[in-house]
Amino acid sequence: MIEDKSPQRTSIAQLGEFGLVDHLTKSFEINQASTLKGIGDDAAVLDFKDKKVVVSTDILVEGVHFDLGYMPLRHLGYKAVVVNVSDICAMNAKATQILVTIAVSNRFPLEALEELFDGITLAANEYKVDVIGGDTTSSQKGMIISITVIGEAEENEIVYRNGAGETDLLVVTGDIGAAYMGLQVLEREKQVFQVNPNSQPDLDAYTYLIERQLKPEARKDVRTLLHALEIKPTAMIDISDGLSSEIMHICKQSKVGCNLYEDKLPLDPQFMNVCEEFDLDATTVAINGGEDYELLFTIKMEDFEKIKGNPNFTIIGHMTQESEGIHLVTRANTRIPLKARGWNALSEE
Repeated sequence: MIEDKSPQRTSIAQLGEFGLVDHLTKSFEINQASTLKGIGDDAAVLDFKDKKVVVSTDILVEGVHFDLGYMPLRHLGYKAVVVNVSDICAMNAKATQILVTIAVSNRFPLEALEELFDGITLAANEYKVDVIGGDTTSSQKGMIISITVIGEAEENEIVYRNGAGETDLLVVTGDIGAAYMGLQVLEREKQVFQVNPNSQPDLDAYTYLIERQLKPEARKDVRTLLHALEIKPTAMIDISDGLSSEIMHICKQSKVGCNLYEDKLPLDPQFMNVCEEFDLDATTVAINGGEDYELLFTIKMEDFEKIKGNPNFTIIGHMTQESEGIHLVTRANTRIPLKARGWNALSEE
């Protein structure tokens, strides 16, 4: 595709805050019966009747959580919604509404924000969530996106992190590690481009990994799949900060130990090939890389027959007594204490 060397740039200052909000939100539609009043008043009005409300929020900061050097704004808008919806999925609930807050510097014209909101709109339609409000403000440097997500569930459907039992099975959806390796590929190509701006990357061999990084999907389907199998997880969490970290969250809050089996980890072939190309240990990457947005959950032992062989789920371990600790059981049947080496937003490195 030929790049437009002189794209239109409309200063957002000429619209003003309210004009900007009207412009960016005009395409949002109402999908949920529980949305009585969305954008346009001092607050949104929701009606959940007898259902329980679940709420979560997440913030994405330029230079910390994303790099616009390789993250298209439309993809960023989509991903910002997905990472929040994933938190609601991890409660075994259904996301219904979101509020979007953005802070931008004056280096972003209106057209850039339109791209961002195109992605937000696409995700809102895909996940059937209503955009019901938010805020806009200026930033001294870069872009900040904060989304608050609201969801609903029957009280008996909600799953917390603290319900895992000592003999429960540990299950994961999809495959893991691909998003991290997608990031490594993008970072490498960025460095090549900085040295030689005329270099054009050939990314055909990395399509799946890059998609997992730039356009992840929340597992909204898992709630329905488990309901059809007549399985209610005893504990659940999404894999945003790395598998090892999430296992330790469940163990800590449920007061149990865990054995995670290396040979049971679900790894995509493209992921394995690129780990070899980068000379990285696939297991280390798989258990510590983040941003997969798959779901990790525990189920009772008696539910094994219901879930075994299901292509959507992989049993990767089992819970133990808290005193036994948290271990990775290698292919050589060696038990290694599991440590959380996943994403730490407050790391000084």
